[in-house]
Amino acid sequence: MRHLHHFVLSPFCRKVRLVLGEKKLTFDLVPERPWERRAEFLALNPMGQVPVMIEESGVVIADSGAIAEYFEEIHPEPSLMPARPPERAEVRRLVALYDQLFFTEVSGVLLREKVLKRFGWGTDGSTSPDLTAIRAALDSLRRLLAYTGELGERRGWLAGPLSLADFAAAAHISCIDYLGDIAWETAPEAREWYARVKSRPCFRPLLTDHLPGMPPPRHYANLDF
Repeated sequence: MRHLHHFVLSPFCRKVRLVLGEKKLTFDLVPERPWERRAEFLALNPMGQVPVMIEESGVVIADSGAIAEYFEEIHPEPSLMPARPPERAEVRRLVALYDQLFFTEVSGVLLREKVLKRFGWGTDGSTSPDLTAIRAALDSLRRLLAYTGELGERRGWLAGPLSLADFAAAAHISCIDYLGDIAWETAPEAREWYARVKSRPCFRPLLTDHLPGMPPPRHYANLDF
């Protein structure tokens, strides 16, 4: 059995879970607190970051992008990358947009301020959220949700056919939705796209996720939200 070392609200881990689920590949989840920097975990990935996949053969793969493309190569159906280079480039551009820009400006900030600080994890000891940082993240969230909705409305999925770009975006957005920070009524186009991703069978395990002491809002698991 494959083993995925993960943290329940890591968007990068969620992206990998969606890819594996869409390809109907079985795996076990191994909860990890990467900020604890366990020696055993650092031996798997010296960077100390999740996700880390251990294949049935014993092969260890770190980094969500490397894991996703690894499984796209060895399990190409259903394909999550287009056949033509220009379309593949667009998928990679969008994956980078969410994994880099969205994480830096939105999901990484809100997770740090609302989750890590609340539980005293991976911080400098401060437990008080930085309200200025949260407001800036929410401003960026509104802008990036509008862009997501525009792409979804114009293309159907973000890059055309369903692809890794949709799962990267949905992974980050699902973490923010877990925190209850999305005013969906102000982003109807993004909401329509996200509802379609959320309705896929591969998404169901994410909707059962719970962080101890911090349950999601009521709408989080609803397909009609």
